Order: sequence, then structure tokens, then C-alpha cells
Amino acid sequence: MPRNILVIGAGKSTSYLLDYFLDKSEEEELHLTIGDLNPDTISQSISNHRNCTVFELNIQNEVARQQAIAESDIVVSMLPAFLHIKIAADCIALSKHLVTASYVSDALKKLDPQAQEKGLIFMNEVGLDPGIDHMSAMQIIDRIRDKGGKMLLFESFCGGLVAPESDNNLWNYKFTWNPRNVVLAGQGGAAKFIQEGTYKYVPYHKLFRRTEFFDIEGYGRFEGYANRDSLNYREAYGLENILTLYRGTMRRTGFSKAWNMFVQLGMTDDSYTIENSENMSYREFTNLFLPYSPTDSVELKLRHYLKIDQDDSMWEKLLELHLFEDDKKIELKNATPAQILQYILEDSWTLADSDKDMIVMYHKFGYELNGEKHQIDANMVVIGENRTYTAMAKTVGLPVAIATLAILNKKITTPGVQIPIKKEVYEPILKELKAYGIDFKEYEVPYLGYNLSPVSNGD
Repeated sequence: MPRNILVIGAGKSTSYLLDYFLDKSEEEELHLTIGDLNPDTISQSISNHRNCTVFELNIQNEVARQQAIAESDIVVSMLPAFLHIKIAADCIALSKHLVTASYVSDALKKLDPQAQEKGLIFMNEVGLDPGIDHMSAMQIIDRIRDKGGKMLLFESFCGGLVAPESDNNLWNYKFTWNPRNVVLAGQGGAAKFIQEGTYKYVPYHKLFRRTEFFDIEGYGRFEGYANRDSLNYREAYGLENILTLYRGTMRRTGFSKAWNMFVQLGMTDDSYTIENSENMSYREFTNLFLPYSPTDSVELKLRHYLKIDQDDSMWEKLLELHLFEDDKKIELKNATPAQILQYILEDSWTLADSDKDMIVMYHKFGYELNGEKHQIDANMVVIGENRTYTAMAKTVGLPVAIATLAILNKKITTPGVQIPIKKEVYEPILKELKAYGIDFKEYEVPYLGYNLSPVSNGD
């Protein structure tokens, strides 16, 4: 009797995930059941596979949802994070293991006692970021501790970017993930981290002007800005006494300074709607955020407002997005500035069919051993194949798939609501990921402490 894996939600990040299960379906005796709101969008190579069943599932339909979960051996939820709790509650009631790539919510955490009591594994944050970042970091941190080392510094950056061969715009960026998350990045409170034992806070309006720089061998220079809460994982990683802990997002150099223009204009605001947004031109939208002038053009007003010279590369970046064009129209009713900005950016930053994306992850570990300070830099670069088989889908989907099979095969056995920071979880997953070209290069470098390199502008 084949073991039934239920995957709920088959969006952008599931191409490698679904292929993995089907490739293993004969030898591992698996049947893949996919429940999705739009089953017609699933490729025929998957839906026609003899070990696969695809059906339409509206997760608000409680009866259909619970029946599908009851008939499964393990559930993989690839839904938006806020919907996981419905699935999780059913998995508790029906005694099914659950795997997600999303952050553990407070609501999900509360299910931990019940999951443990029933011997259920609820594995979360086992995609890319969060996921591969946890596993790769804990592998090196545990190795340092096993030698008797004391952690002093941990920095971690990750970015979903466009591969060099498809990098053909002035922003060196295209959307490889949820565009809304990109537009709203950094909002909701000051970025918080700890640096040389001191808490640091960076308010949203300053976030994109406080960047760190680093070079990745073979791929050039990148920059990183702070995530909203770098201290979330201090306890989970066992780094309560660390002097420096900083997690951030990676972009190509110059992106953050340019993005800051949108922040200063107010275009990333999602807190109010623009009543007459439908059929507004890109030019009219841009003009909303500028003072009235009976004589000056929109271009002149914006250059003056942002203090941009005509020959500044920032100006070229704005022109590339058609922000001053009258014949480009917005087709959104009562939209927020952030929604309109997203609409405009998707016009320019959507991956073409043959475009390749790129995932870059960079870790820095500082530690003390036998009275001496050491540093390890580790980085990973993964290039996608095309718009369907992206590096994002690969790095999110494969660890989820590997974890799911490991739970089914009882290689991961510790119950409870958890993230992949235990050796029994990360060792086999990282080992198998290597076979798919997802691997970290490590470099022993001189310990520099925090931000002492001449290329950093943090203070």
C-alpha cells in the first residue's frame, strides 16, 4: 500500500518539491495527492503521473479539507503562512505529521504540547530562508562548539536575485518571490540587532541607507540591509551570550540606495488607499507625492525633492521604470501606494520565460578557541534553470521534500512543533541537498569583529 503525501497548495515554489516526490514514488512506495484552488495550472507531466492525484481544494471547505488530510500519511502545506493554522489544527485532530516552509506563528507554537502528546512532528521553517539558513548555520555553530569554541559573532544574509546572465536592468533585480513582500520589506517596526554587545535599532526610513557589503567569489559584490528582528533566533541557536547577531537581506550593490527613493517619497506605504487609482497614469501616481508647482514638471519636482542630478544613475533607474509616462495606466481600484508601486514594478521586473534567478546566502561566524579569535565565512550560490524551475523553488522545495520523506521513513523522530536546528534533522537534509548542487563553500579568514572592513559603511 503506497504512503500518501498530501501537498496543499501548488504555487510558484513547488516545481522541485512535486518532482522530488514523483521521482521517488516507485522506490519509496509513495502516492502524491495535490489539493489546489486552481488544479488546471499544475503541469500535465505532474497531474498525469500514475502515482499522482490532483483535485480542486478550497481550504475554507472544512469537510473536503479534513477528508483529504484524513486519507494522508503526512501533510505538506505550501499555503500562505496565515492559513497553516487551519491545516495544523486538523493534523492534530487527525494525528498527521505536518511540514511547512513558513515561520512558526504564535498560534502554531501553542499546538506544541498536543503535537508532542500525540507523537506528531510539525516541522516548520524548512525551506530556504527560513530553512537552509538555520541548518547550515547550526551545522557550523555545533562544529565550533564541539571543538570547545565560544561564539562571538554570527551574521547571516540571504537574497533572491536575478542570475548574472539574465541581469539586464539598471536595478540588477527581478522578482523571484512574492512581489508584495519585496515592496513591504522592513516595515512594521525598527530593525533590531546586537553589535559588539550593544543593541542597535534602525528605523524604517533609515533602513536602506545602513548597508553592509561583501564579495562572493565568482559573483562580485553584494550589499545587505538588516532584517526586522535579528534576535528572534538567539535562544533557538543557543547564542544568548553572543556579542554580535545580525540577519539581513542581500541585494546587488546600489539597490538599497535606489529603493530608498520610494521609501522617502511614500510609495511603499500600505496604510491608506488612493480613491481614484484606477486608470491613473504612472506619471499621475508619481506626481501624487510631490508638491504643487504651476511651472515645474513632474520630473523637475522629483529631482528637486530627492536632490537627484540629471546625470545621476538614480535618475536613470527611475526612467527605466516608466514612472513619468502618461500612456502607462494603473488597472487597480482603490489601491494603496504600495500596491500601485508593486503593479508598476511587476511591469519591469517579472522574469521572462528563459530568465534564470539566483539565490545567494552568506554566513559569517566569529569565535574564540584556546584564547585565539577565528572567523569562518560560508556562502552558497544556486542558479535557476528557467522561470518554472527557479533557484527559489529548488532551495525552498527540496529541503521541504527531503524532510517530509525523512519523517515518513522515521529518520526524524523527535515530536513537537519545531524548526530544523537539531542534528538529526539538519545532517541528513544538508547531505542530500549537496547532491542537488545546494552546498556551502567555507573560508577560514582573519577575525575582524563587526564592520571593521574598509568596504562597510555601517556605524
